[in-house]
Amino acid sequence: MSQSPHHKSFTARLRAHKIFGGIKPAVYKADALRSRVMPAPLPGNLVLPLLQHQGQPAMAVVEVGQAVLKYQVLAMGNGPLSVPVHAPTSGVITAIADSAVPGFGAQVQRCIHLQADGLDTAAELQPCLDYRALSHLQLLALIDAAGICGLGGAGFPTAEKLRVSIEQGVELLIINAAECEPYISADESLIRERADRVVSGAEILQSVCLAKRCVIAIEKDKADAIEALSTALQDSSIELLVLNSKFPTGGERQIIQAVTGFEVPRGLLPVDAGILVQNAGTAYAVHNAIVEGKPCISRITTLTGSPLQTPKNFEALIGTPVSFLFEMCGIDKSQHTGTIMGGSLMGIELDSDEVPLIKTTNCLLAKSTGEFPDPAPEQACIRCGYCADVCPARLLPQQLYAFSRSEDLDQLEEHGLADCIECGACAYVCPSHIPLVQYYRASKQAIAERDRQFQTSKQWQSRFQFHQYRLKKETTKALDKKLPGAEKTTANEPAQPFSRDQARDEIAAAVRRVAARHSNRTAPSSAKDKAKDKDRH
Repeated sequence: MSQSPHHKSFTARLRAHKIFGGIKPAVYKADALRSRVMPAPLPGNLVLPLLQHQGQPAMAVVEVGQAVLKYQVLAMGNGPLSVPVHAPTSGVITAIADSAVPGFGAQVQRCIHLQADGLDTAAELQPCLDYRALSHLQLLALIDAAGICGLGGAGFPTAEKLRVSIEQGVELLIINAAECEPYISADESLIRERADRVVSGAEILQSVCLAKRCVIAIEKDKADAIEALSTALQDSSIELLVLNSKFPTGGERQIIQAVTGFEVPRGLLPVDAGILVQNAGTAYAVHNAIVEGKPCISRITTLTGSPLQTPKNFEALIGTPVSFLFEMCGIDKSQHTGTIMGGSLMGIELDSDEVPLIKTTNCLLAKSTGEFPDPAPEQACIRCGYCADVCPARLLPQQLYAFSRSEDLDQLEEHGLADCIECGACAYVCPSHIPLVQYYRASKQAIAERDRQFQTSKQWQSRFQFHQYRLKKETTKALDKKLPGAEKTTANEPAQPFSRDQARDEIAAAVRRVAARHSNRTAPSSAKDKAKDKDRH
């Protein structure tokens, strides 16, 4: 275990701190919280993307036409940044093909299509009632096999995040229950009804990462969830910290600041300071994986928006079409003008409701003209500075906007565009109605494309130089074989590492040898040759 020089120790009593910047938008959670979490009905067909998180896609291990059981592995993790995919129900694999998906990377990705048989026949599970009998590495392996990624929206593979934390050493584990988006209530409803399982998952996560302290952080406007947590924590060493309600307190760096008062320096990760943050939904999934032996095949998702007659939180199967869930809530299609996956401030607009629910889908928001009117026309920036006042990352949004407009990618990088968490607070307060986050996202994509092209160019340049060197070396060897006394080479000679200086020297030596051979052939070698040469003239 190697600790970073920035590693901190958290021994003092924890208290709520203010975060820098932020906003307090109106909240629209009540409609979805009126009813309990409902199990979603079984859809006829499910679409399971091989990539539902940050990292690399999983590798399919089933074939078209194969019958599968609920919980069966359909795709194995393909490296540390990949997580397996499991069957949410029993049925038959009808296709493994490219399909439209929401979220990470390309909007069309390779997916496994599963036709449900309606029987919901499950494979045998292996629950672990006493997880304390297992080592932290054994628990880590079980979490990895369960296909869990961050369920708060970020979607980083949970096992890999824990693995890095073990290597770096962790002092403090924060369970993030600060659900600050105006419409999302998935974690609040989860904790309100299943707080004991969230606490159990938090204790397992603490055992895995070997953190000395663990705290569940939740905003003070979630009274029912706070009461449920207080009851569930009575016999636990985990602490409960109630934070001020402010957006975006739920961001990873922001909740660290709210809990500890410490701001993670630019260029460092929270684990470098000895802090690990996991979402409350992720803790619940970890409990299910260890205690009940269930892989991640479902998640609690908020379905809300005025076009829905009965907004609610569903525990829906991964791969369920968005349109199917909206039908369960009684959608008024005459009012429905679009769909946002995620919150109204940080979510992404879906091109179609036929895409599947994935592991990171914490909210599906049906838009209407009343709640989401057409944006006002964009006007010129008046440099009021409101955006800088609310930026939680302490950036200069107006400068980033100017550099985005001029496509000055170097200045964007220098001014910390990579630190922008795309919370939307800047656009929310902008009196000129500038969609700042859209500019920042486009600029990030431009920087990523430039870097990709640069790397590709370097690879081709290296390959070309190596090809040229190989041709010259082969030519030199051919000439050496023709010269008298040339050293013989064997096929068993070890390959020498490439060196430009050595290559230049070898080429120069070859040129000198060729010149010497040419001189030997053309120069008169005897008096007789000289006489013949004289007669010719």
